[in-house]
Amino acid sequence: MIAYHQPVLLNEAIDGLNVKPSGTYVDATFGGGGHSREILKRLGKKGRLYAFDYDEDAAAQVPNDKRIFFFQGNFRFLENYLGFFGVGKVNGILADLGVSSHHFDVPERGFSYRYNSTLDMRMNRKSTLTAAKIIAEYPGPDLERIFKSYGELHDSRKIAASIVRARTSQRIGTTNELIRILQPCMPVKQTNQYLSKVFQALRIEVNREIDNLSDLLQQSNVLLQSGGRLVVISYHSLEDRLVKNYIKSGNFSGIIEKDIYGNYSVPFKAVNHKAIVPGKKEMESNTRARSAKLRVAEKNKDHVRKGREY
Repeated sequence: MIAYHQPVLLNEAIDGLNVKPSGTYVDATFGGGGHSREILKRLGKKGRLYAFDYDEDAAAQVPNDKRIFFFQGNFRFLENYLGFFGVGKVNGILADLGVSSHHFDVPERGFSYRYNSTLDMRMNRKSTLTAAKIIAEYPGPDLERIFKSYGELHDSRKIAASIVRARTSQRIGTTNELIRILQPCMPVKQTNQYLSKVFQALRIEVNREIDNLSDLLQQSNVLLQSGGRLVVISYHSLEDRLVKNYIKSGNFSGIIEKDIYGNYSVPFKAVNHKAIVPGKKEMESNTRARSAKLRVAEKNKDHVRKGREY
């Protein structure tokens, strides 16, 4: 089996999941299967694990174990997939939102600016939307929105303008062609960091990552049993903010909604009030762990809280 991905915060994530031997669990982002294998170690004979990944390369990593059921599909359809197999409630859901090392290290997938390759970036290679298509067809304001929202780049308007101007006279189809166009925008001493944000923004748009995460969080409220655990590892502030807000309030604004009597309802309680981050040793051995943040939440048994009584 080829090396696919080194799982981040492995023990912390699985400990947070609080695996019960006879429980039912979901690994929403199977990838190389590192987290799934650790869950299987803690499951008994009656335990079940449902794993999801819409990248066809991940299927080759699935272990030969009767307790795991693998679906090549997007986790945003988690509830539908589980319902088809008669699974109504689960004990835990794990999502490692990072891109697998495999994707960065295979040049033709186009995820990394380190290689000159086609601007692809699709997790699901059956999808018709690629990074090259976005660069070629999105109007300037939409490009600006992507780079500002998903890359958190302060000069998003300048980036969008550079792309729109360049594509009138040339096709921008490879990573090197895009980098060449952005050269005047890049700060001299922060080139790698800058390009990482540009490529991150395009990848998020190609794969609808924020929409997918939002759907997963909302479905976790429906699928988790009382006392069940939600474990999410995120890698940039946009994702982490969504997770943090949803755990806090049950919505993406982070504002707890109360009725006229001051009563409010929140589906989760945070197990760790501060995000768990990798230690120095893990960051040294796996540089891609540096930006990881782990949050763990437990489904409330009774999530109605009383406000002030009059």
